[in-house]
Amino acid sequence: MDIIRRHITFYGWVQGVGFRYRARHAADHVGATGWVHNNCDGSVTMEIQGTEAQIDQVILMIERGTYVKIENMDVKTLPVDPDERGFRTR
Repeated sequence: MDIIRRHITFYGWVQGVGFRYRARHAADHVGATGWVHNNCDGSVTMEIQGTEAQIDQVILMIERGTYVKIENMDVKTLPVDPDERGFRTR
């Protein structure tokens, strides 16, 4: 079970639609850690750490939300943060 960390910027209908709340709830549900925040340009950035399956599940749970429409994602792999605990909204 390999833990990975991703830096993901989401574009589309992602602000004002409960995206960050859903992200935090989904991450807590699957046991992933990290953070999420809104950007000035209308996108949302998330750093998330967990297994590939956990991260995929969080994204699917966010996409199932009413009004959320992810049109594009910019994804980068980062080094794992061994000291991170929990998932928070910034």
